[in-house]
Amino acid sequence: MTVVLVILALIAIYVILAYNSLVRMRNEVDNSWRQIDVQLKRRHDLIPNLVEAVKGYMEFERDTLTRVVEARNRAVAAPDQAARVAAENQLTAGLGRLLAVMENYPQLKSDQNVMQLQEQLTTTENQIAFARQAYNDAVLALNTKIQVFPTNLIANNFGFTAAEYFKAAPEEQALPKVDLSLGAPKA
Repeated sequence: MTVVLVILALIAIYVILAYNSLVRMRNEVDNSWRQIDVQLKRRHDLIPNLVEAVKGYMEFERDTLTRVVEARNRAVAAPDQAARVAAENQLTAGLGRLLAVMENYPQLKSDQNVMQLQEQLTTTENQIAFARQAYNDAVLALNTKIQVFPTNLIANNFGFTAAEYFKAAPEEQALPKVDLSLGAPKA
């Protein structure tokens, strides 16, 4: 009888520890997403300033500027996490195009305000990439814990579900094409 009680006590302790571990991991995933939110908010705050600073110089690039502002507005107004990820990926692509177009305007390169905003945006983009990596690491840990035996039994019984990874936009996943045939010698 004592052996059975000890075994039941050990099982109960394991269930409690496993449950608490799953809760902690789920909270880490939520916290990691909030860290991404902080960086995205910073980016959303910088974009109107950058657009305002460059629009006087970029008369012929109104379409690029408009797309960036519209993408920002969609990202800010996204109703759920999936829509937000999609909108943020569009915004990232638009910002990439804007920064590339800015290279064609020498007067922008010499404007200190634009340079400062561009540096802040670049720093923010790096912080977003770091926060996304931290989020995906937390998702990996949670999803692994949910799927491995015996914690999967506890996860299934207490309603823990796998979290979604933050995925890059399809255009960011494409492999770049590199042509290394720069005038190869002819035989």
